[in-house]
Amino acid sequence: MPKAQQKGYVLDTHRLCDPAQTLASVRPHLAEMGITRIANLTGLDRVGLPTVMVTRPNSRSVAVALGKGLTLEAAQASGVMEAVETWHAERITRPLRAASYADLRQEVLVADVERLPQVTGGSFNPHGRMLWVEGLDLVSGQPHWLPLEMVDTDYTARPCGGQGAFPRTTNGLASGNSLAEATCHAICELIERDAITLWHHASPGPRIDPAAIADPRCREALERFEAAGLRAGIWNITSDVGVAAFHCMICEDGARPGHIGIGSGCHPDRGIALLRALTEAAQTRLTYISGARDDLDPEEFTPQASAGRTQYVRGLLERSPAAARFEDCPDYSSPSFEEDLSWLLGKLAGAGMGQALAVDLSRPGLGVAVVRAVIPGLEAPHDDPDYIPGPRARAAGEALP
Repeated sequence: MPKAQQKGYVLDTHRLCDPAQTLASVRPHLAEMGITRIANLTGLDRVGLPTVMVTRPNSRSVAVALGKGLTLEAAQASGVMEAVETWHAERITRPLRAASYADLRQEVLVADVERLPQVTGGSFNPHGRMLWVEGLDLVSGQPHWLPLEMVDTDYTARPCGGQGAFPRTTNGLASGNSLAEATCHAICELIERDAITLWHHASPGPRIDPAAIADPRCREALERFEAAGLRAGIWNITSDVGVAAFHCMICEDGARPGHIGIGSGCHPDRGIALLRALTEAAQTRLTYISGARDDLDPEEFTPQASAGRTQYVRGLLERSPAAARFEDCPDYSSPSFEEDLSWLLGKLAGAGMGQALAVDLSRPGLGVAVVRAVIPGLEAPHDDPDYIPGPRARAAGEALP
């Protein structure tokens, strides 16, 4: 990693520079990456939290990315960076090797495949040849090789050179103004998805009392929900990793029908983690209102599906008393991403994660750093259609009274 640089923007996320500078660095390359439109969706809902959609019609995965923030520029930067990182992961230029796991591990260091997530219908053959991509273990500082199918996001065909044994998602894919910034975002996403999976396998527990949340950024979002006639439920889903993570659900107050919103967030700074969950909930609600995403099933937009989601959220809110405190959640803040990264790796090691693998997908001259992180041992997203609970999720379910 190069010499540590001070964070220059810490309002609704942490970046080396503000959203306008982030956008300026990548804007000259948007056409090259197939990005044709950045559309403001905010006015389609009455909440007013800035949300945008970014279209990439020739995408090899989803054609629409979404972004959110406390300002329109922040939302635009969020959406553009999501589209940019997926474009990079569709066109991997890193060194590849074709080999079986059994042969490859005799020559080089390899990911701990026994701790990687499994998928329904998949079966890993350690003696079957497959493609591997070179990455770096951030714990040891040594190059490690990991399955290409966990890094590549070209979904227009079957996994290139893979066995179909591991998840093909964008979990752990992130971008930033520097490699350290992108890596921290990627690791936080993996910790977040692990935490929400564990929460779904365990008892939800009490909600956080929104009235006792003093963070001014989070208060702004909560007051927007209230003014729009929406109820908000917030749960502390921080796992044994010890990095602040929250889950938020919003729905229409009273008996009126309408769209729900669900969001989660993870960050060393608990205020940023909660704000991510709140703004993502607003973004999800706008996703249903706008119909923008091309990876949603049409059945999800039927009145019956909408009513079912609303009933689920209202029931969960009624069953969960608002007895937890935001101040009891872990909190950490540093002036640089290098310090954040060191802290995150320490937290992962304390939870038994011996490897933290990162594949640098950045391309020279495009003004952005892109990283795909894979951490053997963490759970995959529970809502993937081919998800199989791993040891951590099974243990969380078994701990129920």
